[in-house]
Amino acid sequence: MAPAQGQFSEHSDGADSKDSAEGSSVPPAFRSAVDALRSARLRAELQVEPTRPPQRLAPHAYALEAAVVGDDDEDLADGRLVLLHDPAGHDAWHGVFRLVTLVRAELEPEMASDPLLPEVCWSWLTGALEARGLSYGEAGGTVTRAGSHYFGTLSERRPATQIEIRASWTPREGRGGVPDTAAHLAAWGDLLCQIAGLPPSGAADAAVVTLPQRRGPHVP
Repeated sequence: MAPAQGQFSEHSDGADSKDSAEGSSVPPAFRSAVDALRSARLRAELQVEPTRPPQRLAPHAYALEAAVVGDDDEDLADGRLVLLHDPAGHDAWHGVFRLVTLVRAELEPEMASDPLLPEVCWSWLTGALEARGLSYGEAGGTVTRAGSHYFGTLSERRPATQIEIRASWTPREGRGGVPDTAAHLAAWGDLLCQIAGLPPSGAADAAVVTLPQRRGPHVP
C-alpha cells in the first residue's frame, strides 16, 4: 500500500501557497481535508503525486494525479482528482466542498465495442463510492469513448480506443464540517484500478467485472 503524499496548494489569488502551516488564510476545514488526502493509503499499483490545481474554480483547491502501473512499468490508466472548497458555499454543489475528476484508459478494441460500456463505466464510479459507504450528492459527469485508426507511416499500429470519465460530486461533510476525503480518494483509486483492468483487491469485490487493458495515455 502506498500513502498519498503532496504539498498544500491554495489558489485564492492564483498562486501556490508554500506550505499548509504557512497559509494563514486557509480555512481549517480545508486544511484538515487536505491532510486527510495526504495520509490516505492506496493500492500498491497506484502512483500518486500532487499537481498544480486549476485556478478560479474555487477559492481553495488541491489536486492529485495518479497512474495505475503494470508489471512492465506501463501506465494502464491515469487521472486527476481535484478537491475544491468555497467556505461561502456554492449553489450548484449544495455544499462547501466538491471533488472533480478525470480518469482515462485505453481499451482493447473488442472490449471497447460494447454498447453498454459508458453506462458500465459510470456505474463503476458510483459503485466505488457506495462500496466504501460514502455519502455524496449532486453527482454528474460524462463518459466519452474515442477510437483512433493509424495510416501511412503509422499504419503498423493497432487501432486504439480510449475511454474517459469526467465527473464531479459533493462529498457529505462529517465532524467539524470536513468530509472523509481519504475514503473518497481510496474509492477513486478503486475506480482507477478497475478501469485499468486490475483484479479486485478484496474478497468483497470478487463479483466486480473488469476490462482488460493494453495501455493508458498520460494525463497532460
